[in-house]
Amino acid sequence: MLREYKWGDMLFNYGCLPQTWEDPGHTDADTGCRGDNDPLDAVEFGYRALASGGVAPVKVLGVLAMIDDGETDWKVLVLRADDPLAARVHCVADLERELPGAVSALREWLRVYKLAEGKPLNAFALAERAMPADYALKVIADTHTSWARTHGAHAHKRARGALAAAPAEPSSRL
Repeated sequence: MLREYKWGDMLFNYGCLPQTWEDPGHTDADTGCRGDNDPLDAVEFGYRALASGGVAPVKVLGVLAMIDDGETDWKVLVLRADDPLAARVHCVADLERELPGAVSALREWLRVYKLAEGKPLNAFALAERAMPADYALKVIADTHTSWARTHGAHAHKRARGALAAAPAEPSSRL
């Protein structure tokens, strides 16, 4: 189902990381909230719009822990591997250096975008900080494990092998 956003233009590409699942039966120790029953959201900061339904290799930069209606709704911060900034941006600090205020602008957009639908403000855990790539990769691994459990042990074993074979640079697909 497509979602219509009623709050201004999005200044980023918005998608998900496949084979992840924010388990509503699991309370995250760092946020104190259960998962939102969706794949991880990916927010891409590149210069070009990605076509709807497009898939692209991305670099994982960090993650925001949004709390939406009492549920953990992770926002993985990424940059497409072929973006002109990719050679200079490897982490949240690099992103802030190259695109000052981008993370704050995203956080504020995410905080208020549901007001237009009559819903309350969203909140953020972890003192509203954008956590680093290593933290984001742990979130991705944990939610991948949750996804794999829903698809049986065979899928989990096959997927873990694929993750182990991935390059050392933090990357995924949007």
